[in-house]
Parts: sequence; C-alpha cells; structure tokens
Amino acid sequence: MTAPGRLPDPAGPEIAPAAAPRPARARVTIVLPCRNEEANLEELHARLDRVVACLPHDVRFLFVDNASTDGTAARLRELAARDPRVTVIVNARDFGHVRSPFHGLMQAPGDCVVMMCTDLQDPPELLPDFLRAWEGGAAMVVGRKTSSAESRTLWLARSAFYWLARSIADVELLEHVTGFGLYDRRAIEIMRSSADPYPYLRGMIVDIGLPFAVIPYQQPLRRRGLTKNNFLTLFDMAMLGFTSHSRLPLRLATMAGFAMAALSLAVALVFLVLKLAFWDRFPAGYAPAVIGVFFLGSLQIFLVGILGEYVGAILTQVRRRPWVVEEERFGAPLDADPPAASASGEARP
Repeated sequence: MTAPGRLPDPAGPEIAPAAAPRPARARVTIVLPCRNEEANLEELHARLDRVVACLPHDVRFLFVDNASTDGTAARLRELAARDPRVTVIVNARDFGHVRSPFHGLMQAPGDCVVMMCTDLQDPPELLPDFLRAWEGGAAMVVGRKTSSAESRTLWLARSAFYWLARSIADVELLEHVTGFGLYDRRAIEIMRSSADPYPYLRGMIVDIGLPFAVIPYQQPLRRRGLTKNNFLTLFDMAMLGFTSHSRLPLRLATMAGFAMAALSLAVALVFLVLKLAFWDRFPAGYAPAVIGVFFLGSLQIFLVGILGEYVGAILTQVRRRPWVVEEERFGAPLDADPPAASASGEARP
C-alpha cells in the first residue's frame, strides 16, 4: 500500500477536515453499477455478504441498473425483497459507462462509499483492506491492477495509454486504475461541487489532492456475460482522460502547424533553387506536390480532430444535462439527504 503526497486542497470551509477521526461503526455504502449482469448478481451478493458479515460497520448495497436488456432488473428485485440492505436505481435508458456509475456515487449515503463493478473482476474481498486504509487516514483508497487475466495485447494497449496520459497530464495520473475503490464523504462532496456532467473519476482521485492509498490486486477473467467495453468506449475514456487533464495536445497542434509551415517553405525554396540551377535536367513532376497535399491534408484533419475533442468537452460542460434520468427506485430507501433526484427523476450535477 502506498500513499502519494497531497496536492493543493480545493475544499471549501463547509467541508470537514481530512484528519477527522473515523467513526467506530461507520456507515458504508457499496455502489454497484451494472448493465446486463444477470448471471453475476447472485455470486456477487453472496461474496459481499460473506465479507460484510466480518465487518463492524453498517453496510448497505446500492445497485445502479443502467437500463439492462436482460433479466438484471428482475434479479435485483428478488435481491431487494430478501435483503433489507439493498437499494436499486433503474435508469430510464443507457446513460453510458461514465455518467451512470458517477450518479450512483453521488446518490450514495454514508461516511464512505465503495465503487465496485458487478462483473466479478473487482474482488469484493478487498473491502476490508480498503476500510483499514480509510481508517488509517486515507480520504480515498483505490485498487490498482498489477496484472490481468485478459489478453496480453489489451493489457499492453492499456499500459501504452496510461504511459501517454501520464506523460502529457497536468497531474500525476495513476496507471491501471478503473475507479474501483473507497471514497470518503469529504471526497464525495468535493466531486459533487465540481458539477462536472461527464467526469473523469480516475483523474479526480489525484486532482482533488486529498491523501489517498493504493491497494494492488490481480484482476481475474470475466467468467459470465460479455464485457460492455469495446473500442468506442475505450476510445471515449482515453479522449476524456486527455481533454480533462492536459492542454498539451492543443499546444502540440500549434507547434506542428508552425513546423509544417517552415518545412513547406524550406522544401519550396529547395525546389526553386534546384529548378533554377538545373533547368533542363530537374523536372519537378507531380509526385512531390501530390504527396505534399495529401500529407498536409491528413495532418490538418488530425489536428481538427484534436480541436474537436476539446470543443466537444466544452459543449458537454455548457449543456448542463443531468447525469441520468431515473425510471424508478425500489428496495431500502436511501437514508441520506444529498442533492438528489427532483420530482421528475432528474439528478443534476
């Protein structure tokens, strides 16, 4: 377990200091976002139940069903009917892999909140380790994958992304961290105050600046169901990480424009000198011109794409859309009073 240093504290005076003593019997909410995880819910609940039975804290479960198309909602109704600790939020539609889990995090009551996926690749058995680190003073405790049973190609691709993201980020981003971990109430309220409608949770962990701890673990292979991550979702997360914590791509685009302009001028001068010196023996031809046009056109499209990612991020911020729209809630009522759903079921940042 490691504990990196802190960054400047953005907390306002209304938020309790990080060094506040932890309650002996804390209220802990485990947020469990899911979509089409019907086959994993029973085993996950059983494993969580065994872990929680050994803890001295009051623990409850908050499932967030992101408009599943299988029998996930029906299975959650069965769990809520027999376990009074279970609360379920059902989204009106699929709000994606960023907004839906974050909405659950913001709705969760308690002294601390644990985020955990329902595909059984986030081991519930790490919960006691998270709580011990939190009781030791960490405001956030995150699980970091040291290895994974997934394909080596995918692991290397993720590692390359994390290396690139760390290289250009304004803060020291963590590698192989997915958001699986524990968050103190103070950290939750700071996240809420950011009012970010499309937050990059992995970057927030470091950007907030509160002391955090890292718990390493080995990620097992998914045994049931299909992963919800594909190229588009992974690309979306990568672009979100870049645009949220670095302006370097924009600056590189500007520098590339100057460099290409200088290179084009130099090539033009070389061609002019050669043509004047060897008028009859140096046919310029069309190939250099065609290659240059295609190269510069491709570069321009790439740079416009980078600019478009930042413009899209700005558009997402100014629209101020709700994280999700809830279709219903059932199970145990949430006993906290965060700024939550309105009468229409909308939960706004």
